[in-house]
Amino acid sequence: MIETSQDSLYEHPTLAAVYDATSGWAKDSDFYLSLASASNLDILDLGCGTGLLCCAYAARGHSVVGVDPAEAMLEQAKKKPNGHLVTWVKSNGQSFVCNRKYDLILMTGHAFQCLLNDQDVSQLLNNIRTLLKPDGTFVFESRNPHMDWKREWQGLSSVIEYQASRFTMSTNVLQLDGDLMTFEHSYEFGTESLRSVSTIRFPSMHTVEGLISKADLVLIDVFGDWDCTTFNPNSSREMIFSVSRN
Repeated sequence: MIETSQDSLYEHPTLAAVYDATSGWAKDSDFYLSLASASNLDILDLGCGTGLLCCAYAARGHSVVGVDPAEAMLEQAKKKPNGHLVTWVKSNGQSFVCNRKYDLILMTGHAFQCLLNDQDVSQLLNNIRTLLKPDGTFVFESRNPHMDWKREWQGLSSVIEYQASRFTMSTNVLQLDGDLMTFEHSYEFGTESLRSVSTIRFPSMHTVEGLISKADLVLIDVFGDWDCTTFNPNSSREMIFSVSRN
C-alpha cells in the first residue's frame, strides 16, 4: 500500500482527481450558491477544493477568487468549465493576503474543522475581518460535536463510480483526543491502493461563538441544516455560522 503523508488527503493527484466523486454537488452546495442572489458580487472561497462552487458563482457573473493550500486540488479546479473565469490562489485562510474586499466569503466542506486550535481560528477570523466589505458576510460550517461521529464513521465503506470504473473508499477512526479526531481513508483502485490520514477538530458552539466575538465580528445566525432550520444542539448535525463585521 502506498501511504500519503499526514493530512495530505487533497495533495495526492489521484485523490484530488476523484474528490468530486466522493464529495460532489449536494444540498450544502445549493445552500451556498443561494447566498449569492444579488448580481456582480465579489466572492472569496477559502478552502475551495476542486472549485465546484467557484465555477458555479463565476457562471452567474460574479467575480470569484478560489483559495486552497493543495496544489493538486487547484489543478483540478482550473480544468473545470468556467474555471478560466476564476482567480486561483494557493494559500490557507489564515495567511491569504489581498487588497480586495469581498461581499461574500465562504469556507465550505467542513474546511473550518481543519483548524486544530483556537490560535488558528483566531488568525482566520482576524483575516476575515480585514477582507470583508462593511456589509459583507462570512459563512462557514462545522459538524455538531454532540453527534456520535466516531460511531457513524467507524468501518464505513462504499463503492464509488468514477470515469466508467469503480473504486472502494473505507474509513477508520484512529484516535479521539478531546475535540480532535484522527481518521484514515483507504482507497482501493484495483491496481493501486492509497491511504490518507487526517486530523480534524470538533469545536463546541460556545468555543466558536467566543472566538467570533474576540475577533470583533458579529454572529448573525446559526443554522442546524441546509434548509436554514434553527440549530438544535441535541439533534442538528451541522452548525452553520453566518458572520458579519462589527
